[in-house]
Amino acid sequence: MLIAIWGDELSAWVAAAELARTGNEVLLQQSTPSESSHRAEPGLMESLATGMAAGRIRLCHHQEAVQAPWHWLASHPADISQAETLCHQLRRQGPDNLVLINQSNFGIGASDRLHALLDHARQQSLVCLPDTLQQGQALQQFATPETLLVGCEETDARLRLRALLRPFSLRLQQIQWMSRREAEFSKFAISGMLALRLGYINELANLADRLGVDIEVVRQGMSSDKRIGPHYLAPGCGFGGHHFTQYIEGLADILAEARHSTLLNTVLSENERQKELPFRKLWQHYRCDLQGRRIAIWGCAFKPGVASVDNAPSLRVIRALLAQGAQVQVHDPEALPALQNALGRVAGLSLHQDPYHAARETDALLLLTEWPQYSSPDYARLLRSMQTPLIVDGRNLFEPDYLRQLGFTYYGVGR
Repeated sequence: MLIAIWGDELSAWVAAAELARTGNEVLLQQSTPSESSHRAEPGLMESLATGMAAGRIRLCHHQEAVQAPWHWLASHPADISQAETLCHQLRRQGPDNLVLINQSNFGIGASDRLHALLDHARQQSLVCLPDTLQQGQALQQFATPETLLVGCEETDARLRLRALLRPFSLRLQQIQWMSRREAEFSKFAISGMLALRLGYINELANLADRLGVDIEVVRQGMSSDKRIGPHYLAPGCGFGGHHFTQYIEGLADILAEARHSTLLNTVLSENERQKELPFRKLWQHYRCDLQGRRIAIWGCAFKPGVASVDNAPSLRVIRALLAQGAQVQVHDPEALPALQNALGRVAGLSLHQDPYHAARETDALLLLTEWPQYSSPDYARLLRSMQTPLIVDGRNLFEPDYLRQLGFTYYGVGR
């Protein structure tokens, strides 16, 4: 099948790579992603290169792309006007029986508005396929989805879409069919529920600190109830990420406007406070005086497996430390270029390729991202290299009793 890809979101590039891998011919208007975090997505650039070398992915002019029978739209939310322009062009110049798959987060009802711009008399249809990909796992999730939420109300478009997606959904029950508006709402609802769980466990962890109980024991007790389970119940120093936050903010606005609800706005504001929790614990330990102290940070990406610092807790923590006159030494296996780009060259901030070099002669180590390579460090080496063996564990990655036995001062989240 001949498919034109529109947009520069991660889902656009993943779709191009995976659709080409399964035998389709993919048309692009540019050769590589503009976002450095997209280029760092595991396996993506290699997969795109393979598709181009095989001739299944190729660059084309705008006019040629418009005439394709399949279109995949994954644009930034601010680009809704460009999406409308594309639909007008498809109506005038596109072929009969075309299908436009919308993966963009334009808001609830946007897919219906774009669908209305197409020529229905010529069987031009728009399908809503919410973007459920997670950075760091996007190729695998596209190739083997647990389920697909598809907003499609035309029988012929459903039949054609089944054929296109068959390599990724061999079992029919993997596709959940619904209206376009319901598919958009489902994606917002999923993001909101996950945010509520994260916010709730962080509130419990902060309360556990005051009550003198271990939130990890409490979390295991909660997870043993099948109605609750363990997912998204890991306390920490807040969530980040561009798309996740974007969807939560969008749903918060809708709830505030339609229901005067402040529920998700409260979650968002509390999450911003939670991001500063490692700084506050350090601030209290040193009795409000961080001037001239060397502080190591392990992990600045918003989550392990990605090279992005979008809305990451590390940004707030680093800025707070620098504002107090501290020297900050950062290590991250993937996201140092993104951190440099976000903060620029700042006095007092140094980036390190080795985690132990970042911890050398420091007054504290703050763990902000739970990369696997941090899980079991050389504690003896840390003890020797740190000036003060103080660890603030923003992800509850380490075993508190063991670290204290070794001679570290340890602060976790609710531990």
